[in-house]
Amino acid sequence: MVGQAAPAFALTDTQGRSVKLADFKGKHVVLEWVNPGCPYVQKHYNSGNLPATQKSARARDVVWLAINSTAVDHYDYRKPDDLSAWLKSKDSAMTATLMDADGKVGRAYGARTTPHMYLIDPQGRLLYAGAIDSIPSANVADLKTATNYVNQALGEALAGKAVSKPTSQAYGCSVKYANAG
Repeated sequence: MVGQAAPAFALTDTQGRSVKLADFKGKHVVLEWVNPGCPYVQKHYNSGNLPATQKSARARDVVWLAINSTAVDHYDYRKPDDLSAWLKSKDSAMTATLMDADGKVGRAYGARTTPHMYLIDPQGRLLYAGAIDSIPSANVADLKTATNYVNQALGEALAGKAVSKPTSQAYGCSVKYANAG
């Protein structure tokens, strides 16, 4: 998928507004698959790593969309208000948090884990897909020596350079998709 057009989508955010990827044509967009019940997601939020990465991106006029593809009947599912409250309590800084309970958008992107990260260029092409960083663990101490792949890809893309590591192996908890049946 990297190098190809990112799949178009329209989802409802946690405030009930419709958000389309096309709304952000002309800007870099980061997609982050999120599930607060996942220890890997907790590592990156409780440590402040994901909020700091979001704030850095937003300060550079990058759109940040968090997507929750957790099925409504899964115990990790959070209602939009609960999800918003949790993210706010972690000092998150995304542009919008989107609900994808049927999993159509997550499946279109091939999102397998939380967090699973994607970077889309202003023309709508996928530049990066994979992990947030280089050390696949839930241990906060590993953040000190990990390479933040999202920061790296954004820095290169915003400088007009090719992304040096366009893919990596995403790690974390499996996305809790609804049954496709």
